[in-house]
Amino acid sequence: MEENRNPFENKEENADLNSQTFGSNQSYYSGGAYPSGGYYGYTHSETLKNKKSGHSIWVVLLSAFLAAIIGAVGGGVITSLIIKNNSNSSIADGVKDSNGQVSNISINVDETANSIAQAVAKKCSNSVVGIRTTTSVQDFFFGETSESTGEGSGVIYKSDGYIITNYHVISSAIENGNKSRIDVFVGSAESKPYEATVIGYSISSDLAVIKIDAQNLSAVEIGDSDKLNIGEYVVTIGSPGGLDFMGSVTYGIISGLDRVVSTDSDVKLIQTDAAINPGNSGGALLSVDGKLIGINSSKIVSTEYEGMGFSIPVNTVVEKCEKIIDRQNEPEPYVGITFSKRYTESVLSFYGYPAGGVVSSVDDDSPAYEAGIRRGDIITEFNGKSINSVSVLEEMIRESTPGNRVEIKLYRSGKYYTTKITIGSNN
Repeated sequence: MEENRNPFENKEENADLNSQTFGSNQSYYSGGAYPSGGYYGYTHSETLKNKKSGHSIWVVLLSAFLAAIIGAVGGGVITSLIIKNNSNSSIADGVKDSNGQVSNISINVDETANSIAQAVAKKCSNSVVGIRTTTSVQDFFFGETSESTGEGSGVIYKSDGYIITNYHVISSAIENGNKSRIDVFVGSAESKPYEATVIGYSISSDLAVIKIDAQNLSAVEIGDSDKLNIGEYVVTIGSPGGLDFMGSVTYGIISGLDRVVSTDSDVKLIQTDAAINPGNSGGALLSVDGKLIGINSSKIVSTEYEGMGFSIPVNTVVEKCEKIIDRQNEPEPYVGITFSKRYTESVLSFYGYPAGGVVSSVDDDSPAYEAGIRRGDIITEFNGKSINSVSVLEEMIRESTPGNRVEIKLYRSGKYYTTKITIGSNN
């Protein structure tokens, strides 16, 4: 990080390490136990060993064999009853035992499904889409233009074309603007794609909302992630590895709740052992009754451990996405700053700098420029909140209201300063 000359030199000379107000007031800124019924055991006593006849042993083995058959047949009958009782895609309340207690079976199936995963897939597959981004890239040295593509998944949120996905699935298209396009495949990768527009996004939550011009889509049914429990079975649907594998189904359990795995976000995540691979990003994590309980994100999967996937809880998803949709026609806040993604909290700490967003450029005549912010500054606080990552800072700016006046604290050349900026509008 380079040192910068303070545009207000007379004030910098007298600045202390606590704070110094500077800048104009005009501005703006962007072998043990067995389960019951699962073990047919007997004791090898001396009496049994000394029997001259082996008939008793065969009797025991035969009894065990018959019991296993009866158990299998009984289980098949119960499964059959469950399926038949759900012939109209209704949710079974469970199977009552001899004491009238209801078991914990909860499955949404029709009479052709023979497993929970199959039933959920039949109900929800049409609510999960494939996404492909195509970006024109110009070679820096030779000036040649080529196309770069990326693929992921999305979930139909509303029947009139609103689709939820991960921010990182479409980030290249957002960053390259009109040089990019986003195609959405509904039903299969062979279908004619719809071109999507970006409604909005949340970088720190890794969420985005896009929209296609379509009606009567199969919107997913929304669940409640606050009611989840560790050990529950879950099903995922997405495109692991890309659109060639669109509609892939995996299953597993909820391994943990309220996980925080990134310093760039304070969103608490659902941990699952269901396979979540690149391409699954933006896809659906579903309960056994076919309700959306999370949006999968391969970006936040730990590469050091196997069998660990993470999903953004649906309650968080709905909160963020509703805000994005509600504000889609409002002016977007702008401050005129871009930030370096290179200088993370750990990198800054290593070099002895405070955590924050490192300014890589400032637009001329922008609210940030008018407030005295310059390239190389580290913004450590925004509107009274400490900043520990660029993504959090960018989201705070994006959620600001144009016209509002915000105080910013920054670090420059070993000293802290404060300035006020008036949030502008990009339109």
